Amino acid sequence: MNFSALHQQVKQQTDASLLKLIEELPDYAPQLKAAMRHALLAGGKRMRPLLVHVVGNTLDVPKKDQMAISMAIECVHAYSLVHDDLPAMDDDDLRRGMPTCHIAFDEATAILAGDALQTLGFSILADAELSDFGDTKRAKLLSILANCAGYHGMCGGQAIDLASTGQTINIDALKMLHRLKTGALLRACVEMIATVCGTLDKQSEADLLVFASNIGLAFQVQDDILDVEGSNEILGKPAGSDEAQGKNTFPAKLGLDGAKEELAVLHEKALQPLTRLPYNTDSLIAFSELLVKRDH
Repeated sequence: MNFSALHQQVKQQTDASLLKLIEELPDYAPQLKAAMRHALLAGGKRMRPLLVHVVGNTLDVPKKDQMAISMAIECVHAYSLVHDDLPAMDDDDLRRGMPTCHIAFDEATAILAGDALQTLGFSILADAELSDFGDTKRAKLLSILANCAGYHGMCGGQAIDLASTGQTINIDALKMLHRLKTGALLRACVEMIATVCGTLDKQSEADLLVFASNIGLAFQVQDDILDVEGSNEILGKPAGSDEAQGKNTFPAKLGLDGAKEELAVLHEKALQPLTRLPYNTDSLIAFSELLVKRDH
């Protein structure tokens, strides 16, 4: 199977599993359920599940473990987007070319949908069928997800982002912001799969996490570049919105050419540790190429 076909397969499987998860919820709060479905299934590239499956396949991790981790990650990711879009946060009306959750429904429903999706992610890790080895690692998986989603990850990064909007921060602070806000969840994809792999040595795990850390930051650099160069139609939201909101971005700090150079450096830093791994890393390399060359 080529990499494009794998990506499409992962997307379809993830979408189907998430839809089934939402449809199986009881109907006593139909508007909340509809808002959760909207947030989870209104498009999305499923880059995080793809990373989970690419690393999982590389390490020969059972498919049921890969799927549980993918679904948990996507629930937490979707919750973060719903809350980030709120008027009190980034105040966005469009996400993936669709009305954001609070526009499609209302603010209170969007807040509850985010809350419910976040807790659903933890429920999946606590309750989903896992391999025998994966079953012994539930507490660790829950810890990783909580760590990357909270103060030490997305929430901390978003707080820095909000506090620095309209202010000037240096490039090191910008990197810290995005290693938390964007990079933490991508790193968690790799760390969680490594946790349920019973044959992974410490050096290989460390190398995979270096890959994840650098590719996570590269993801944000490319996002910032696309905000300058991308079209509204392809991005699914207004191009230039970061600059209009006074956000600190890599092109604003380094210039567009400087941001592209930073992207290339981060990509190379991500690839270096892969050369030491005793595995076929072709799909990891392909994932990194997809991430840094995407147009939305």
